Amino acid sequence: MRTKTKLLFISLLGLAVVLFFAWRMVRPLHVFTVARHFEYPLESREIPPPLTDLSAAACGVCHRAIYREWTTSMHSRAWTDPYFRIDRRLEGDEQICLNCHTPLDRQQKFRVLGFHDADKFDPILAPNPDFSSKLRRQGVTCAACHVRHGIIYGPFSQKALHDAPHPTGQWKNDNEACARCHIAPDKSWGVFLNIPPCGTVTEIRLAQKEAARSKINGRPRLKIPPPIPRTGARAWVPKTVSPSSDGSLKSYLARPVPPGIATANCVECHMPQVQRPLMTGYPSRTGRHHFWRGGHDPQMVRQALSIRFRAEKPRHGSEPYTLTITNTGAGHYVPTGVPDRFISVDLRLLGSGGHTLKHEHYQLTRSILWRPVVIQFQDTRLRPMIPQHFVIKADLRAHPTAVAVEAVVRYHLLPLAHRRKDKLPMNVAPSLTVFRKRIMIHAPGSR
Repeated sequence: MRTKTKLLFISLLGLAVVLFFAWRMVRPLHVFTVARHFEYPLESREIPPPLTDLSAAACGVCHRAIYREWTTSMHSRAWTDPYFRIDRRLEGDEQICLNCHTPLDRQQKFRVLGFHDADKFDPILAPNPDFSSKLRRQGVTCAACHVRHGIIYGPFSQKALHDAPHPTGQWKNDNEACARCHIAPDKSWGVFLNIPPCGTVTEIRLAQKEAARSKINGRPRLKIPPPIPRTGARAWVPKTVSPSSDGSLKSYLARPVPPGIATANCVECHMPQVQRPLMTGYPSRTGRHHFWRGGHDPQMVRQALSIRFRAEKPRHGSEPYTLTITNTGAGHYVPTGVPDRFISVDLRLLGSGGHTLKHEHYQLTRSILWRPVVIQFQDTRLRPMIPQHFVIKADLRAHPTAVAVEAVVRYHLLPLAHRRKDKLPMNVAPSLTVFRKRIMIHAPGSR
């Protein structure tokens, strides 16, 4: 009888384990934690006077240069980007994605009233009478970063903008606007990632620790310029806008700047300084470009990387050629952001007709098991200031017709397997060639 009971218990336990892992294989996959600062869309009931709507075009009437730059950015395509649209649909059209891609409440068809059983991925929704499809198409629009509770925030003080036609406020730190979407914490059960997707600030802090342990001539390898502090800032509130019930004024984020965002200094690279008037008729002053170039831009990727391809001394009858890549321009790993992105390195030994005699292929990426639990096995991406070397050996005895070696470095926004699964055309999230060089084996000066 006891044997039968034990067998029954083991069978039930085995069945429970099988069912558990089966559920883990088909359940919605969540690899980040919904932090309090982006669990709801941004409230936008108060429109700063004299504006009548929160469209980017309304801001562009005065801030023309900034508006033109925004129209070329990925922020302006945060909703219309075909890869995002398809990927979100395949992931179940979850509402939480909208809080960063269309962050204003009036950009979303439904209002978020709360959450079922405190599950931030399962919101309680109701029709939104203020929804604007036109505003939704603008993605991360000007108001998403600059408008809070009827006040337009930015880097300039009240004194500097004393004649502004609208209520103005100054944020404490130039990176505050980045904090809401580009810090995605990861404290989920069953997720074992060193750095969560969209956890770039966490990545920067980790890179800084690594750099502190690895010094050159007693100095840290990596030094990120400090951000511009904003101290003593207070929003200017006209008589038409009242303070909160306790008599105090809310801050830009209505909470302290998240740990690490001040030291990350996102704007230093992604919003380069420019000298120009803030608007037509104003004096020229130091401001920032509003391009936010990143992994979608070949020039920005090239700017982050130092790449050298050279011939080494012949060894044991073969001639080695070394490609060295160093992340010298980014304080985070490259690529960063979603784990889909990777860098490929292709080294080829070429014959006289240009055909390949030998091929070495490498990928700089994160190797992750997604189900039944999320586990990161390897991370070969480019850490700041730490070079990686890739070698191809040309054995002219084995390949007497060889005439050249070639190195090609590409930045990929999406793996081919993912593209095929989602049936995406090649012009959606394309790969970018960031380096290409050919060395003639017998050419003078090739060594």
